Amino acid sequence: MTSPASPSERRAPAGDAHRGRPRAFPEAARLALADTQLRRNLGHATATIRRRRGEVVGELPDWEELREAGRAIKERVLRKRFLGAKVGISGVNFAVAETGTVCVVESEGNGRMCLTLPEVLVSVMGIEKLIPTWRDFEVFLQLLPRSSTGERMNPYTSFWAGVRHGDGPGEFHLVLLDNGRSRVLADPVGRQTLNCIRCSACLNVCPVYERTGGHAYGSVYPGPIGAILTPQLEGLDRAGTLPYASSLCGACYEVCPVKIDIPEVLVHLRGQVVRHKRAARRVPDPEAATMEALAWVFADRRRYELAQKLARVGQLPLARSGRIRRLPAALAGWTEMRDAPAIPAQTFRDWWRRR
Repeated sequence: MTSPASPSERRAPAGDAHRGRPRAFPEAARLALADTQLRRNLGHATATIRRRRGEVVGELPDWEELREAGRAIKERVLRKRFLGAKVGISGVNFAVAETGTVCVVESEGNGRMCLTLPEVLVSVMGIEKLIPTWRDFEVFLQLLPRSSTGERMNPYTSFWAGVRHGDGPGEFHLVLLDNGRSRVLADPVGRQTLNCIRCSACLNVCPVYERTGGHAYGSVYPGPIGAILTPQLEGLDRAGTLPYASSLCGACYEVCPVKIDIPEVLVHLRGQVVRHKRAARRVPDPEAATMEALAWVFADRRRYELAQKLARVGQLPLARSGRIRRLPAALAGWTEMRDAPAIPAQTFRDWWRRR
């Protein structure tokens, strides 16, 4: 009997960020959400399998012992390979400039096998993972587990600072990875993205991520943090749609343990996307021309007041009972789902002058 395919296996592929250009987020998300029949089928299949699994597992009083036996059998194979490995590679959660201490936090304990068994350990660390002093761990080791897994502390927290004969690897190499981070650091608004401690709290509250899942982002960093980190690291040509993968509800900022203002960065990056597209176009952009004209009008009080008077006259055929229910031509999109308020007969400046 074969198990049903998971949603990530059955949905349309979002692209492979390592082998080619990924799908733009709106396209990938639209494909993931549009197949209502598939969603109904998967919902029915997974609910059925969950129910059946619960029934048959409950028939065995020694189920947990069987699980442990299965794990142990599989590891006669794997453990030998770990014991014989010459080189291990790890990531890094934090590194302390004051002492040279490197830290990895995890929930499973598998990382410690990689950290302690091989003769040579290579740890790869983004430069933003550096913290100044040993005492700074007091802050981050409280923030990270609570925001990540809802625990008071991480089950496994490992520190090391070099090598010791007869205890762990004989060689240790720390690789500091830039890979675009210095470029992000130079952006006064975008640089706060590098504060991220990879807790994933923003993913768990994001309404967009909740509905599309992580594959639609086409990146190792999904969710709100991916929507601002990936475009800055990989460029707007590759990931320029991700800053629009948000409703700007602000829930991500409310839960971020290091107070990254993700909505602010999203809006900032959207501006960069617009400017980038404008520079790449060889034909005039009507939207850009309109915005430039509005900027010119708003920059001068006299021009602004004249525009108000002209708009007041121009709205007469459209306004009914203080509302504009249908705008003409390209402006119709504004009123498809909502009414626009009519321009009042008297502005505040007019009222102020008369009184």
